[in-house]
Amino acid sequence: MKRLGTPRPDPAVFIRANLPISAVPSVPEIQLHTAGPASGLWRLAGRGETDPPPYWAYPWAGGAVLARHLFDRPEIVAGRRVLDLGAGSGLVAIAAAKAGAAKVTAVDIDANAIAAIALNAVINGVNIFAVAADIIEAPPPETDVLLVGDLFYDPALAVRVMALLRRCQANGIEVLIGDPERAYLPQGELSRIATHAVADFGAGRESKAVQAGIFSLSGNG
Repeated sequence: MKRLGTPRPDPAVFIRANLPISAVPSVPEIQLHTAGPASGLWRLAGRGETDPPPYWAYPWAGGAVLARHLFDRPEIVAGRRVLDLGAGSGLVAIAAAKAGAAKVTAVDIDANAIAAIALNAVINGVNIFAVAADIIEAPPPETDVLLVGDLFYDPALAVRVMALLRRCQANGIEVLIGDPERAYLPQGELSRIATHAVADFGAGRESKAVQAGIFSLSGNG
């Protein structure tokens, strides 16, 4: 258990030392710092009620399916401004950059995720503008494409995310969602574009491949 008063390490230093670099299953074009059983992630993630879970330390299926789709269909983002919402490790943002996006912004509420994104961007030879912020209640961002990977795991968050996505759609922003059909994905409000088999990660363990979907908002073409 974490001892009270133990200072947290510098995120970038900790990630370099404890999260080895490996290719992403289903998306071998990208390498990420990824947590394993011996990473001691709790030393960085914290245990307080306000500390966000370290979702950034693993490549989740929703991000993997979006990344896979962008490599298969680079014209979706080529030459366009792209924002990755809830970016985590930066997997989707990196895929967008590699697929030829003109500018890629990665947004996450966790400052540790921002540190990981910076390191992962360097590994993959791309430029990502990463910012720690909660923009879900904000006006639509200045972007052409909004990418959302695996943000429908919590009921309250799902409602907030969908409200933002609708505002973005009304503002002319193209919205793409990647999700393995988690419990709170509002499929009745979405149109399926594609399905890919990708590996999913949870609590540091790789599970069997899942069928994950790419979705747009209904009425978004």
